Amino acid sequence: MLPEEAFSVIRKSFDARKILKEAKFVYTVDLDVKTLLELEPRAHDFIFRLEPKIGLIEHVSTEKSVSGDLISVVNDCKRINSETAPGEYEPQIINGSGDPHQRGGRSKPKIAVVGGGPSGLFAALVLAEFGADVTLIERGQAVEERGRDIGALVVRKILDMESNFCFGEGGAGTWSDGKLVTRIGKNSATVLAVLKTLVRFGAPDNILVNGKPHLGTDKLVPLLRNFRHYLQSAGVTIKFGTRVDDLLVEDSRVVGVRVSDSTDQLQSTSQNLKFDAVVLAVGHSARDTYEMLHSRNVELTPKDFAVGLRIEHPQELINSIQYSDLASEVLKGRGKVPVADYKVVQYVNDKAEDLSQSSSKRSCYSFCMCPGGQVVLTSTNPTELCINGMSFSRRSSKWANAALVVTVSAKDFDVLNLKGPLAGIEFQREFERRAAIMGGGDFTVPVQRVTDFLQNKLSETPLPPSSYRLGVKSANLHELFPTHITESLRQSISMFEKELPGFISEEALLHGVETRTSSPVRIPRSNETYESTSLKGLYPVGEGAGYAGGIVSAAVDGMFSGFAVAKSFDLFDGSIESVIGKAQGAGLVKY
Repeated sequence: MLPEEAFSVIRKSFDARKILKEAKFVYTVDLDVKTLLELEPRAHDFIFRLEPKIGLIEHVSTEKSVSGDLISVVNDCKRINSETAPGEYEPQIINGSGDPHQRGGRSKPKIAVVGGGPSGLFAALVLAEFGADVTLIERGQAVEERGRDIGALVVRKILDMESNFCFGEGGAGTWSDGKLVTRIGKNSATVLAVLKTLVRFGAPDNILVNGKPHLGTDKLVPLLRNFRHYLQSAGVTIKFGTRVDDLLVEDSRVVGVRVSDSTDQLQSTSQNLKFDAVVLAVGHSARDTYEMLHSRNVELTPKDFAVGLRIEHPQELINSIQYSDLASEVLKGRGKVPVADYKVVQYVNDKAEDLSQSSSKRSCYSFCMCPGGQVVLTSTNPTELCINGMSFSRRSSKWANAALVVTVSAKDFDVLNLKGPLAGIEFQREFERRAAIMGGGDFTVPVQRVTDFLQNKLSETPLPPSSYRLGVKSANLHELFPTHITESLRQSISMFEKELPGFISEEALLHGVETRTSSPVRIPRSNETYESTSLKGLYPVGEGAGYAGGIVSAAVDGMFSGFAVAKSFDLFDGSIESVIGKAQGAGLVKY
C-alpha cells in the first residue's frame, strides 16, 4: 500500500456515457514523487515504470501556479513589492481630473465599481487589497432584502424592477443553479484562485475537486454575505439600491458617475460622485446602461447570443435516460450518484432568408441545465416575459429543466429591420413582449408539450405539471419566433432524441421565452489595460461588457481587470501574467 500522504485528489467526476459498459466515478490524482520516495523508498521502481500517456499519466508542469485564494495572492504581491522597493509608497492619483500617469498626492485612488455581480465583486476585492479607495455601486439590494423581493414576485406577482432575479447582490447567477463550470480551464491558475476565494467565503471545499461543481442559491446567499462583510472590513463602501444613470465626463475622460435611488424613476434624487476611474461591471440585463453609453458615444458592438425555449422533464425521466438501472441510486440528491444532467448540441442547416445568400450551419444547444431545479421569471419589466432555471444545492426538486437555444447574429436582427449596436437588445425585447402577450399577461408563461411543438399543434389541457409558480398557459410556440429559428429548434430537438432516447416525451413541456443567455453587446476595450477604447477611465468588464458568461468566467474577468486598474495607478508593479496567469483574449467567447 502506497502512503496516502503522497497523493491528492485533483478532480472527481461521474462518467455515465453510453459507450461504457457501466457508469463509474473517475478520479484525477496528483502524485508527489518526492514525498512518495521519502516515505516509501521502495516505490522507486514503481515510479520508474510509469510511462507518460495523455489522459492517463501526465507530468505536471513545475512552473509557478496560484497556490492560494485571491487575497493571499495579492498579499504575496504586496510583500514582494515591499521587499524589492522599500520605503513609503506614493500612489499616482488624479482625483477626478488630469492624467493618471502624472504624479499626484498621497491619497488613495478613488475607484467606482458599478455592479455587484461576480466581476464587480472580484474587481473590488483586488483593488481594495491593493489599497484603492473603492466604492461598489449596485442598483439592486443585498441578498437578504433581494430574497424578500423575489419572494414577493413568486408569491404575489409583484415585480421590483430594480431587485429581482437579475438585479441585486451577486448578480443574475445568485438565483440560478450556481454553476461553477467553465470553458476557460477548470484547473487553470485563474479559475483555482476564484474557487479558492469562494471557499474562503463559505463555499464547500468539494468545489475544488468536483468535475461539475455547483453551489445552488441556498449556498450562494450566505457566501455573498461573507464576501460583503470582508469587503466592508477592507474599507470598501457599498451602496445598494443605487442606480448609475450617467457618466461624468471631462476632456474625454470619465471623472465620476451620476447616481440616484433605484426606486426613483424620475431621478429627482440624483447626485454626482467623483472618481478617478470607473469599473463597469453591470450584467447583461442592464439595458438602460447600454442606452446611456450609446448616448455618450461610447463604442459598442453587437454580439452574437442565443434565444430559444426552456424544456422541463420529470427528473426521474432524465435519471433513467442517463443512468438506466443506476437511476434508483440518485434519491433526490441524497444517493450514491449525482442527480443526472445532460448537455446536447447540434448543428442544423440554416436556410437563408435572403435567397441570394447561401445557407449555413446554425448551432442549437442546451444551456443552463438545472437538474432538480425549477423554471423562474427573469423579467425586469412587467411588459416583457423571459425565464431561466435555478436549483438549490441538493437539486432535490422533481423537475429537470434546460434552455434549448439557437445562436442568433446581426443577420437575424436584419430580418426584423433592427440596426445598430443595440439591435440585439431590441431583438430580445421583441420576443419577450410576444411571449408576454401569448401568456395573457400577469407573468403567465406560454407552454407547449414538446410532442405538440414538433407537430405544430396546440397542446390540450390538462398540461403536464410545471415547476414555474406564476402560472402557465397552453400556446402554439411556433407563433413566437421567425420560421427559421423555430425550424432550427424543431430539427435539433429531433436530433437530441437520438442522443437521449426518451427526451421527446408527453411529459416534457416547453416554456417561452429564453433570451438572456449572454450579453447582446460588447464594449471594446484594450487587451492590456482593460480600458475602454473610446473613453478613458472607463473599464468595462464581465458578462455585461461581453467578456464572460457565467459565475467563474465573470469572476476571472473581474480579477484581471482589478489587477489591470491597480497597475494603471501604480498600486501594483509587475506582470499580471506572472502572478495569475494569462488572460483570455478580448475577442474570445469561450466562457
